[in-house]
Amino acid sequence: MSSNIAIRVANLSKSYHIYDKPHDRLLQMLAHGKKQYYREFWALRNVSFEIKKGESIGIIGRNGSGKSTLLQLICGTLNPTNGNIQTHGRIAALLELGSGFNPEFTGRENVYMNGAVLGLSTDEINARYDEIVAFADIGDFIEQPVKTYSSGMVVRLAFAVQVCIEPEILIVDEALAVGDALFQKRCFERMERLTSNGTTLLFVSHDQESVRALTNRAIFLKSGVIQTIGNSAEVLLEYRKQLHEEESQALNRVALELKEKAALARTVNSATATLSLGLVNDRSTGPSGTGRKASEEHTFTRSSKLSFGDMEAEILKVEIFNNGGEGCSYFDPREKIRIVVECIAHQKLTNLNVAIRIRNKEGVKIHSWGTLNQDMAIQAGLCDGDIFWNRLFDPSQKFSVSFDFICGLGPNLYEIQAAITKEGKPYYAEQHMLHWMDEAAFFTVSTNLREYHFGGVVDLRMNSHCPSSHK
Repeated sequence: MSSNIAIRVANLSKSYHIYDKPHDRLLQMLAHGKKQYYREFWALRNVSFEIKKGESIGIIGRNGSGKSTLLQLICGTLNPTNGNIQTHGRIAALLELGSGFNPEFTGRENVYMNGAVLGLSTDEINARYDEIVAFADIGDFIEQPVKTYSSGMVVRLAFAVQVCIEPEILIVDEALAVGDALFQKRCFERMERLTSNGTTLLFVSHDQESVRALTNRAIFLKSGVIQTIGNSAEVLLEYRKQLHEEESQALNRVALELKEKAALARTVNSATATLSLGLVNDRSTGPSGTGRKASEEHTFTRSSKLSFGDMEAEILKVEIFNNGGEGCSYFDPREKIRIVVECIAHQKLTNLNVAIRIRNKEGVKIHSWGTLNQDMAIQAGLCDGDIFWNRLFDPSQKFSVSFDFICGLGPNLYEIQAAITKEGKPYYAEQHMLHWMDEAAFFTVSTNLREYHFGGVVDLRMNSHCPSSHK
């Protein structure tokens, strides 16, 4: 294996035997291969990739896609059915909550036991022990049996052991979701420090923003097969698109079942009613009454990689204006910005939410806001206005939504993402994507270094004071 490669996976597959009845396992042992009493379930199929030393790789996919199985195979806690894995360097892994800990041992004893398993001598563990205890920050519980720990305390100690030994390869599988926000922040900072020092990171999380911020490449797994490998932002977009497609297919199946049941009931009652239902359904499938879906009647010039949705409503354009109402893409942090999202309904619609998200060029989400956020504030009595969620839009009706704010951002390039969703409730609980648009617009923020300058992502409008001394 090349000295620059940390992990190489070649044609990796993992199969499990699924038995319908417990005694089928015994029958299989007695059959000596003459009869098969199990079904094969392939958790992974022909997975191949290489990871260079120092790379940060995110692994994403729905539950059951094979992410955890892949990590366990790389760590050596599972054996592959086919294929092979090569790793170069000491691996530290946080796979399952408390894995590798003996619940009867104290925290201190588990630290030394885990360190020994990872190949450290007693002297090396001694040298790192104070740092591990400080990072875990569980106080006197370090001297208590692990079985007395809360889940958060377990993950604190487990993560502290893994990162403080400074591994060549660090593997983290969703376990950080258990920790509190402050501890998660410290974990992310430590992972960033390790990767900047050359540690290879494999990171599994359902938090897409964490994957975007922590990793530079990502692997999208679906049903044990790699769908996409590439830049994290592009892979995450593909993942969101496929989630949307799966959601749409599920909703279409439910709608079809309901339609078939309704048609059957009407057929029993009246053949005429059945005919009327068919005519109504034909007219409702598209705004022009042709029976074609809106997405089939419109040609889009944007790349399909940047936009997706059912297209029952569509974002036509997103524009940015300054305080004078002029189109603008360059702002000072103190200036007012207006973002206007122009839309069109392709069907009769209500319960809509028009939203934007602002991200910097590093992919960090700075802020997201939508008409539904405003509606929730109105319903809570925090401000006045009409509820957008209640508005009814007719087919072919155009409408626009303005978002006003004081810039307040640090110098950087910013991307605007825009979306129209249908919300089942007047708060974020049942969301269905009608149109999502990446890279809808961009703007730049800059400061005059001699006049007004601050450091960081956002301007907190901070003031400094030095009271006069009193005699």
